[in-house]
Amino acid sequence: MPRGFFVTFEGLDGSGKTTQLKRLALWMQRRGLMPVMTRQPGGTSTGDRIRELLLDSRGRSLAPMAEMAMMFADRAQAIAEVIEPALAAGKTVLCDRFTDSTEAYQGGGRGLGSEAVLTMHRVICGGLQPDLTLLLLPSLESSLERARRRNERVAAQSGKDEGRFEGEQDAFFRRVWAKYREIAQRDAGRVVCIAGDLTIDEVHEQVVEAVAMRITEASRV
Repeated sequence: MPRGFFVTFEGLDGSGKTTQLKRLALWMQRRGLMPVMTRQPGGTSTGDRIRELLLDSRGRSLAPMAEMAMMFADRAQAIAEVIEPALAAGKTVLCDRFTDSTEAYQGGGRGLGSEAVLTMHRVICGGLQPDLTLLLLPSLESSLERARRRNERVAAQSGKDEGRFEGEQDAFFRRVWAKYREIAQRDAGRVVCIAGDLTIDEVHEQVVEAVAMRITEASRV
């Protein structure tokens, strides 16, 4: 059986990546494809527990290296439990964040550097890379505004607190944003960058175009 296709969505919180992942999944389902959807951190019972620790704003004392190690612990479990079994079964996997997020947030935002993250990736993930990464990069200001507004709404509705990263200063997010741009330039063959303050429909059109093209190319190999 041919191996499946691994697609990741990246970007700052508030960039619209989760919305676009769901819209792509619906687009695929209407065409008879049944993608496996997951997220990081989370997506497994172990990962969901790690997610609570990582995103709860009460955990501000978490050391950057501990934060990165927890991200990779979550990722290792997701690969073993969800991603690799689905790819081995020939399915398309749509994942909300992967190692690019760790490189951007911990490598860039926390100042740990890319080398430490990529070394951990090789060891923990066995070098597993997405076939396609869709990087959504609206303006920094609009992303932060949407993310903070969303977290306030979710906290009010569910009592869940996932705003630890949104509590960081803007300088942190500028470093994250710059690192994402660096990743896109370095891995241009894998990463499709959709930049600017576009409408949801405009972004969806570019997402679908990129996915359809890459899946067609992969089927020819």
